[in-house]
Amino acid sequence: MRVDKTKWKSGTIDEYCIIQLGTRIVRKDVDEGEFPVYGGGGATFTTSTYNRENAILISRFAISKECTRFVQGRFFLNDSGLTIIPKGDTLLFHYLKWHIFAINDKIYSLGKGVAQKNLDMKRFPFLLLNIPPIDEQQVISSELNSIQTMIDGYNALLEDLDALAQSIFMEMFGDPLDNPKGWKKDLLENIVHSKCPISYGIVQPGEDEENGIPVIRPVDLTSTYVSLNGLKKVSPSISNNYRRTILRGDEILLCVRGTTGIVSLATEELKGCNVTRGIVPLYFDSQNRWFIYYCFKSSGINNEIQKHTKGATLKQINIGELRRISFPIPPLHLQQQFAKQVEAIEKQKDLLREQLKDAETLMAERMQYYFS
Repeated sequence: MRVDKTKWKSGTIDEYCIIQLGTRIVRKDVDEGEFPVYGGGGATFTTSTYNRENAILISRFAISKECTRFVQGRFFLNDSGLTIIPKGDTLLFHYLKWHIFAINDKIYSLGKGVAQKNLDMKRFPFLLLNIPPIDEQQVISSELNSIQTMIDGYNALLEDLDALAQSIFMEMFGDPLDNPKGWKKDLLENIVHSKCPISYGIVQPGEDEENGIPVIRPVDLTSTYVSLNGLKKVSPSISNNYRRTILRGDEILLCVRGTTGIVSLATEELKGCNVTRGIVPLYFDSQNRWFIYYCFKSSGINNEIQKHTKGATLKQINIGELRRISFPIPPLHLQQQFAKQVEAIEKQKDLLREQLKDAETLMAERMQYYFS
């Protein structure tokens, strides 16, 4: 749809919206229930009451770069977030939702503070909104909702394929911690390649260096494979001080700090890159990488990692504890048989990822067109 923006009005959030602050809630003082308790950073626990339903949520305290979200269903909003709803009948709720997503970066820029950014509530109400005629708002929100439905569909299919691979793994091998097939077991430190000892990565990577060596951080472990795009870079001299964790491009990357137990796979394009203190690269020559990868994704091994994860403000697993986690060692031909099935699933996922990428690109283009 093409629009004539010269006919659009503009006004502030305060003019066109009602700002609703969340309510303070203390976990120990409430009963657990069916309704998630949301703050600015997401859901934390549950309670038996709710104070919001299908709402546009914006962070107030400790805001991150993703400070806006839409929460579907009933939930309780605590005092670290706020919601907004249209005032009167000149602004549609779903159009407002997409507009708020479009100005997410402007909202984040209103964060004040060094160690922790809090939303400047004196300036937030005066952010400008663009207000098309109601019929155009309806068409715009309908188009963007349709694209989002397509994106959600691709993501759901990817999740289904992940679940299929995990189901095949459990059928062939069972939970690796319980080891119901009675395979021989060995410690992780004994099954990694002898030339790839289990080691932490770069402790202090320093400032981002434009022409430096890319490094993978825990925040980069968001999917099966780690992409080279968007990685922080460090000076070659810092990377060379941690030669043991320079990547070959075929490792399993395990998070040992923060959300411990998350795993992703390195690819050929990451050869020569490095990792930070929160990641341990694992390389195997006598075990199949896909088999070990799905061992880490199993509830048994993950629970074992969580059992040894310590710390209050910063959770981490000691590398000595990690080395002593034991894994089943089924015959290599069974591991390879499993890997072939996973690789077939990954080919299907590759096609879906391309379709997802196209849909996300379309969304970005339409958002830019309507809200720039």
